[in-house]
Amino acid sequence: QVQLVESGGGLVQAGGSLRLSCAASGNIFSINTMGWYHQAPGKQRELVASISSDGTTNYADSMKGRFTISRDNAKNTVYLQMNSLKPEDTGVYYCNCNGRAFGRAPREYWGQGTQVTVSS
Repeated sequence: QVQLVESGGGLVQAGGSLRLSCAASGNIFSINTMGWYHQAPGKQRELVASISSDGTTNYADSMKGRFTISRDNAKNTVYLQMNSLKPEDTGVYYCNCNGRAFGRAPREYWGQGTQVTVSS
């Protein structure tokens, strides 16, 4: 199986910045797309950004221009640089990937989430 572990969350003032990291580990055969999702308190989980294995990116309109997704394929790690943070960005950020473990069919994997709190 593949495990995803997020880090880098915390408390920050509005207008500040954070950098989230997500490292994949386990019996990895391949990883295709990786992404970040945001879940505000009492709200549904929504896509923030995704990045394919060749570097193609996709952003939610509310984050485009403020957030940047990147990845290091050699380390099986995806990052989310968050700038100009707003109180509405508060919530749990989850890492996701489409990938395969050796001897297993392709599937989606999810991390446990990391909390981001933006104060006004």
